[in-house]
Parts: sequence; structure tokens; C-alpha cells
Amino acid sequence: MDETERYLHDDYRRRRVPLPPTKTLGDAMSQLLARKGYAQVQTAAACTAAWRQAVGDKLAGQSRPGNVRRGVLEVLVANSSALHELSFVKVKVVKKLAALVPEQQIKDVKFRVGPLD
Repeated sequence: MDETERYLHDDYRRRRVPLPPTKTLGDAMSQLLARKGYAQVQTAAACTAAWRQAVGDKLAGQSRPGNVRRGVLEVLVANSSALHELSFVKVKVVKKLAALVPEQQIKDVKFRVGPLD
């Protein structure tokens, strides 16, 4: 190798961009699921089932759990009388939800009256 070839070869080595570390298939799949929102759909289904278990069929029929933000589950309630009834059992419901869906880390429940579409 003459001087020019060696210089070009060394220059190429210095300019080469390092490749990011390879990911496992599990990491790639979890990132894809998170980006596409599938994790949120599964979480919502788990919360709905846990909500039905925690409050019973009568109150579950008059309410719909929503998103969990910073440990607070937002619940849409059909009318003010159902909201009032849910407020009486709120502490018990929060404890049940914390046990049923521990990955959500639910610490509180916030009720709001509105249509249950």
C-alpha cells in the first residue's frame, strides 16, 4: 500500500459512523406496539374488566373507566346519582383497582358526569 492509499484508508476509518447497538426482537416489538397504541388498547380492556369487578355490574353499567394519568383513573358516569353512589365507595374501589391492575399504579379515581357512548 503506498502513501496515498494508506491516507485514504485511514481517512475512511475516521469518518465511519458507529452503528447503534442491535436490539432484541422483544425490544423492537414493544417499541412498535407502544408506537401503534396497542398497549393502550390492552390497558383500557384490563381497566374495564377490573372496573367491573371493583364496582359491580350495576354501577359498571352506569360508568366507563377512561385513561389513567399520573395514578388517577378518570371515570365517566351517566348521571349525578350514580356519581354520588360511586363517591361513597371510592376508597374501597381504589384499593380493589390497585390490587387488580397493579401495573397501572392507580392511587385515586376522578368522576365526571357525561354521555357513555
